[in-house]
Amino acid sequence: MEMLFRSVAEDAPGPKWKALFDDGWPAYRQWFLSEGIEERATYAHGRAKLKRYMPELLPTYERLCELSGGLDLQARFLALYRPPAYLTGCSQVVWPGDEPVLIRNYDYSPTLCEGLVLLSRWNGKAVLAMVDCLWGVLDGVNEDGLAISLTFGGRKVVGDGFGIPVVLRYILEFCSTAEEAAEVMSRVPVHMAYNVTAVDRKGRFITAFAAPDRKTRVRELPIAANHQGNIDWHSYARATATLERERFLYFRLREQGMTLDRMLACFHRTPLYTTAFVKGFGTLYTAAYWPQRGEARFLWPNGSWGLSIESFEEGQRLQSFRPEALASSAG
Repeated sequence: MEMLFRSVAEDAPGPKWKALFDDGWPAYRQWFLSEGIEERATYAHGRAKLKRYMPELLPTYERLCELSGGLDLQARFLALYRPPAYLTGCSQVVWPGDEPVLIRNYDYSPTLCEGLVLLSRWNGKAVLAMVDCLWGVLDGVNEDGLAISLTFGGRKVVGDGFGIPVVLRYILEFCSTAEEAAEVMSRVPVHMAYNVTAVDRKGRFITAFAAPDRKTRVRELPIAANHQGNIDWHSYARATATLERERFLYFRLREQGMTLDRMLACFHRTPLYTTAFVKGFGTLYTAAYWPQRGEARFLWPNGSWGLSIESFEEGQRLQSFRPEALASSAG
């Protein structure tokens, strides 16, 4: 099982983004229509929601709609308002200290992840991010020193709101601090339960527990897995070992003699690292973000790939996964 990771730089939406859209749209179109077009928000409704909750993002959205062909279905999709439900795994932690680092594992199916790292300046601010839904964000960092990532919140509820990747895009485009990220998470509705962790260059961090059926809770917590306090979806929690992963990170942060390098290595060990690719929850990559440097490092058990805002190179990396392989023990 293989997956291609790519890095692309384009300051403003243009031919490179259009090529990426054209390549990814057939699969996203099938996913977007999987429940029928009547289940998706209309173009007018999605645009109105963007204008209400994230108005600064509207010019970028309209430019992307134009590049995608200016048709109704593409515009509905790009608004990412009330999209189909989707589940991920994931674990994340803020490494504290004078130079904070946001570390996360992204657990998902390799056939459904774009694997695209995009460096852009769509709104005058440099953003380096792993892309989802062709312009949303799974994790990333901006030139102001704000890093952010998401995990699924482990609840079945689905409601009115945005797909979380477009909210993370908005945060990196227009926020500079963890406090500002928390404000956005508190007021922008999301369509599923998600946990969002943000850390800024001063080391301030938050985790926002968002869901469509209740008010977002923001806590100064450095750890997030796939639940929001109490376990709501017990079979999912057992299948993804969310409690075990949260507990593992809690004790690693407090372990005497723990270093950043050792913490990074822990993300390639059980229970954080998983080879459940056929179930859609295999670890596709580990990402580490240094907010103060504007740097990212993507890691796998057999290597790593470093990129930064100041020194970014376009390229690609073909990564192999072995579902039958067992992750090494935590030791």
